[in-house]
Amino acid sequence: MTERRSDPRPARSRARLLDAATALLRSGGPSAVTVDAVTRGANVARATLYRHFPSGNDLLAAAFHSLIPPAPMPPEEGSLRDRMVALLQAQGELIANTPVLLTATSWLALGPDMERFPRTAGGDDSPEVRTLRERIAQQYGAPFDAIFDSTDARAELGEVDRAQAIMLLIGPLVVGRISTLADFDYRECARKAVDGFLAVHRKTEGAQGESATGAEAESATGAEAD
Repeated sequence: MTERRSDPRPARSRARLLDAATALLRSGGPSAVTVDAVTRGANVARATLYRHFPSGNDLLAAAFHSLIPPAPMPPEEGSLRDRMVALLQAQGELIANTPVLLTATSWLALGPDMERFPRTAGGDDSPEVRTLRERIAQQYGAPFDAIFDSTDARAELGEVDRAQAIMLLIGPLVVGRISTLADFDYRECARKAVDGFLAVHRKTEGAQGESATGAEAESATGAEAD
């Protein structure tokens, strides 16, 4: 018996809707992504849109998700400072050249006040919105986890409040972007943000020595047990 092939039309209509939504988002921002504009651009009926995206928030979140580029990761080699500077400069370039990332973050920050078309009774924490939140959290969180989980970071900094660290390091770059200053130097800002962070959070030499002594003692204890 010949197997019945799955109908490709739903996938095609969803792709057309996303293409239309992302084009509108690029050209006119979130306010341009309306049901009428998207269905007209995708040449599909409203009922088709609602089958794929239960609310306008879902559609807009999916469009944002498709436009956000992958997160830059820190280099594996180099000193702690060099790796942090390289990561922050890459993040600065992303913030400067990909405004949709900040737009998505600002839209999510509206929370319950996000514009809905149509309104839904289930709140704004839909699967597509949740996926976008997780994507942006990963965008900022994973690269810094790679830094702060490294051996040299633990030796020089100890335990770090990750959320606070990201705010202190990324914050100046975001302010630079929204300031609209044409000559804002993201690379220099990144270097100064890292140097300021390390100046405050680095352990004193005495604390580092105590940490090293403790590690040596643990190693010696383990050797004796063997």
